[in-house]
Amino acid sequence: MPRTVYVLALGIFAMVTSEFVVAGLMPQMAEGLGATIPQIGYLITAFAVAMTVGGPFLTMALMKLRPKPALLLLFVIFLVGNALAATATSYGAMLTARVITGIAAQAFFGVAISVCSAVTREEIRGRAIGVAMNGLMLGTLLGLPMATFIGGNLGWRAAFWAISLLTVIAAVATFFGVPRLERPGSSGGTFREEAQVFRKPRLWLVLSTSTLVIGATFSAFSYFNPILTEVSGFRESSVPILLIAYGAATVIGNSVVGRLADRRTVSVQVVGLALNTLFLAGFAVFADVSAAAVVLMMGIGLVGVTMNPAMATRVQRTGNPGPLVNTVHSSFITLGVIIGSSLGGVFVESFGLRSPLWLGAAIAVLGLASLLPELGRRSRTVPVPVTGKTPTAPSLPATPATPARDTLNLPQEPEQATA
Repeated sequence: MPRTVYVLALGIFAMVTSEFVVAGLMPQMAEGLGATIPQIGYLITAFAVAMTVGGPFLTMALMKLRPKPALLLLFVIFLVGNALAATATSYGAMLTARVITGIAAQAFFGVAISVCSAVTREEIRGRAIGVAMNGLMLGTLLGLPMATFIGGNLGWRAAFWAISLLTVIAAVATFFGVPRLERPGSSGGTFREEAQVFRKPRLWLVLSTSTLVIGATFSAFSYFNPILTEVSGFRESSVPILLIAYGAATVIGNSVVGRLADRRTVSVQVVGLALNTLFLAGFAVFADVSAAAVVLMMGIGLVGVTMNPAMATRVQRTGNPGPLVNTVHSSFITLGVIIGSSLGGVFVESFGLRSPLWLGAAIAVLGLASLLPELGRRSRTVPVPVTGKTPTAPSLPATPATPARDTLNLPQEPEQATA
């Protein structure tokens, strides 16, 4: 695996640590900013809205730059946002900081995944994306508990300063570890040509599945801290340890999905969504049983955000591996964060702390439903019987199929195979 992929993972680790830090410091930030826990939860939503709306526009502007300078510029913007968060004295200032960091993080994800695809062979792109996405999983395993620990012992502002330092380290690693690559479109493609792929209705359905996968997980994850302390009965000091356990589950799940993403792209998502439905519903029922709560929370970690490598591989095969497609995909992923965290906050205020878990289970069921058209297309692909004779023209399928690599996956269309 190229060294560049691991450097990109470090940058993603810094971005994700900042994205998730609010979830681990909700009580402290609520007290320090004079806000309620649901209002602090909306900071997660604000980060996601900024990613969804602002990220693609920033990516389009950065397409005029080569990837490496673009990544370094994004680190600068991200650093400014985190410094503002560390010095915020009001909810409004913190909200502004989260918007700045959200826009930069989204553009970074799009450019980074595009670079990851550019430096690896097509047949191992799914695995390479899985390695890069380990930055996301390690953000939950190490980054979030680290920030939660620092915030709990030195104050929540110290957590944002620590993330700022991590950002500088990642930027230095990128400067020395990412090679010089040509800017998007320099090899003959244009922005308009890359954007034409969005005319495919199937691409929008594929993108919506990613939204539902992440929305199901974040409806619960955004409120793990208060659920664990107020329903499951854990002390606040135990939350960082529990989040480490959750993060370890995501690393394991991501590694498995990364290895299966190229060959079992759709079946991985079917199984993952089905299991996540069970884990979320089980957590809602047994949230007041400490041991069961921990096991079910780790189950969510195994099959929730860990679907990222399979989702990215499916999107790239349906569309293309360019930065615009990857950034728009990231926007749909963060739309899931918006749906999960915002509706979760509404449910908490109206129905209590268990309700976001039931909400997540319902969204996961919708995710499964979004895969039915593709599974139906697969079931309608009837293989030609082997008779020893060359089939006549009417017997051939309308679209030539490549050998199926997934018992639940569609054969790649010719345009996907060359994307």
